[in-house]
Amino acid sequence: MKTLSWIAAIATLLTATSANAQALAAGAVASEYKWLTFLVFGLIIAATMFVTYLAARRVKSTQQFYAAGRSVTGIQNGWAIAGDYLSAASFLGIAGLISLYGYDGFMYSVGWLVAYITVLLVIAEPCRNIGKYTLGDILAFRNDPKKAKTVAAISTITVSIFYLTAQMVGGGVLVKTLIGIDYEVSVIAVGVLMLAYVVFGGMVATTWVQIIKAVLLVVASLLLVFFTWMPYGFSLPEFLQAAVSDPKVQAQVSKLLGDPATQMSAAELGQRFLEPGLYLKSPIDQISLGLALVFGTAGMPHILMRFFTVPTAKDARVSVLWAMGIIGGFYVLTLFLGLGAAINVGALKISAIDAGGNMAGPLLAQYIGGGENSMLGNLFLAFVAAVAFATIVAVVAGLVLASASAMSHDIWVGVVKGEHATQKEEMYAARVSSIIVGVIAIVVGIAAKGQNVAHLVALAFAVAASSNLPAVLLTLYWKRCNTRGVVLGMSMGALSAIGLVLVSPNMTYPNLVRAINAPLVASAQAKIDALNTQIAGAVDGDARLDPARLDLARLDLEAALQAAVTLRAVSQTKIDQVEGQTRSLVGLEAPLIPLRNPGILSIPIGFLCVLLGSLIGRREKRADDLWEELYVRQNIGLHSEGASAH
Repeated sequence: MKTLSWIAAIATLLTATSANAQALAAGAVASEYKWLTFLVFGLIIAATMFVTYLAARRVKSTQQFYAAGRSVTGIQNGWAIAGDYLSAASFLGIAGLISLYGYDGFMYSVGWLVAYITVLLVIAEPCRNIGKYTLGDILAFRNDPKKAKTVAAISTITVSIFYLTAQMVGGGVLVKTLIGIDYEVSVIAVGVLMLAYVVFGGMVATTWVQIIKAVLLVVASLLLVFFTWMPYGFSLPEFLQAAVSDPKVQAQVSKLLGDPATQMSAAELGQRFLEPGLYLKSPIDQISLGLALVFGTAGMPHILMRFFTVPTAKDARVSVLWAMGIIGGFYVLTLFLGLGAAINVGALKISAIDAGGNMAGPLLAQYIGGGENSMLGNLFLAFVAAVAFATIVAVVAGLVLASASAMSHDIWVGVVKGEHATQKEEMYAARVSSIIVGVIAIVVGIAAKGQNVAHLVALAFAVAASSNLPAVLLTLYWKRCNTRGVVLGMSMGALSAIGLVLVSPNMTYPNLVRAINAPLVASAQAKIDALNTQIAGAVDGDARLDPARLDLARLDLEAALQAAVTLRAVSQTKIDQVEGQTRSLVGLEAPLIPLRNPGILSIPIGFLCVLLGSLIGRREKRADDLWEELYVRQNIGLHSEGASAH
């Protein structure tokens, strides 16, 4: 095929992909520098564990465990929200998507930034004034407490598991890449560490770990962007021009486009990297993703919990404003991180180390420090990766705490014990619940190996936007909303989002994997054979060329050979992963819907079901009677300091 020969021709220029697949499998850090990785990781983990130790001494009540005693200031909570929100998806996943797909990857940054406008305007203050610890408390205010808390707990756990999966994948990839240990062992290590934060330190430890990692993440990203942008005189046009002119970028676009690339010039291929459609193939896909990201944030249970940690509604507003500033600044930086990795590292090497592209940021750090064979390069890699690891563990701790709170506070105390559990019993239930959720997260994280974390998180946001947001929003702002609507809306919203994901392109379809990668393996092998012949000829020499030019020619050929070997290895690995399989997890040979994110379908279903459920049958006396109190409390905060589970 012309396309394949075109890809192979450009791939000869990919000198940055000079590591073969076997070397990459051992880890990105050279063996002589692995002690640096252990040292940096050890220092950051030791610091966070010390914080956990101090926090554990303060956690004596359920309010301290769930809400840090409502003693967190607005500024502190803003940094903690940023630390909770800037997850592995933000640092690893988005940078990876931009490095592989250009413009489409940056859309994740835009969506998650805009999302906080929704939180600021309609969610933050009312939730602080009405709830006590959890999403279930908000919904139980004017709905049947047992039913509302049960469905809220199930939804919280479902959303958290989706989100947890992404973080566990990111953590597993990091540790495996840096140290070379098995992915499965890496995921277990992440799980054990995050359980220590939650079980012993509760929300106090989680809050301070999130603040520390947010500061470290911002500092590390600023350093990376500074050194990446500096060679271009801090000029954005020059930086973007470098991206579109880079042969590695052009080769990646050619690979993604297939046959149409044969009709395009190198300049056109580079420009295409800054245009939509390489990852999200249609405008509908982009709109669907945007809806999920914008509305999903307001329905994320671990974000809602953060507003219960501040003493007043004013502090809740201050929290959101600080969070928006920090998060917004960071997401601007992801553009430079992703494009910098595409220029300096190359998509082929990034995907060879991790198929989802999640190591783009750390590999960029290694390049800036001097490369894989330099001490400074490996030190910078270790630092950035350790910060990313702390990011993952902090976010995971927040998610586990949200899930554990739902299981213990909503289900055990609210439903099973009928609000009659002692604080000691509730604390014990919360810690046991944390362990259960942690084990589930580890198992699911192992099963999701090879997925891009930003994409996985986007799916979690779709579920949250389809189930949690309609119920919360209409409970707060629609008088007629009642228990039937909440239960129906949350159930159908979650089921529709998950169901649509299972029949979408997000699943692995073995026949399609083989159809895409088999030609790439064949083309790469043909290229390897041809290059070996040329290299043998170059070794014999040419009387017409001087020795210096002969050496240069051999280096060019060997670099091209290494690139072809890496391409063959990456494609063959994808084929090997689906060996003996013909259908997806749910038994399909091809996706039923083209959407990568189901938000455009599942979110309206969630809202519609809340509306229909509330309008069917007689009006509920409790919902009507407590409407006025809810309206007053959510707007002026009267009696909010004494908010309790209803």
